[in-house]
Amino acid sequence: MKNNFSKILILLSALLFISSCAIFVFLYREINTNNSKAESDTAAWQTEALRRDDITSLNNSLAQVSNDRSLLQTHFAQSSDVVPFLNTIEQLAPPTGTVAQVESVSSGANNTGLVVELNASGSFQQLYKFLTLLENSPYELNFLSMDIHKSTVLDASTNPTSSSGTKSSSTGWNAVFQIQLLSFVP
Repeated sequence: MKNNFSKILILLSALLFISSCAIFVFLYREINTNNSKAESDTAAWQTEALRRDDITSLNNSLAQVSNDRSLLQTHFAQSSDVVPFLNTIEQLAPPTGTVAQVESVSSGANNTGLVVELNASGSFQQLYKFLTLLENSPYELNFLSMDIHKSTVLDASTNPTSSSGTKSSSTGWNAVFQIQLLSFVP
């Protein structure tokens, strides 16, 4: 009976060992499956985190350059912004003491830009300052032609003749600028 009991114990031990090995192999495969799933999930999470970081970085960059972008857009006049452009040009005249008036506005040849004809009057120094302000305006301008000439205007006071019997006159300068706005977006 001792032999039978030993054989039963060996058989039970062998069955326990085989079942333990089977459970070990099953759990080992499950652990490897879960590890590979966890690695793929981690890789997907890192990809999503990098994408969100990129979006946040892009939003921050856009916020930083929004002022520069609006400043850049002021250098271009669109077809709907012609009036503010003309007002800007005319507003450059009073600080210099000149009187400026837009005479004509037309589209350039082959839509290469907007052509503006501008008359200005004042002293030579005032016209020179006005020209300097035009050249340094935020718009890209091309001066197609410029005619500056001295003009003599008779003084039209209530007494047409002075005490000496001659008419008095004052001299001034007139300028006609033909300017092409190169930064015009039709």
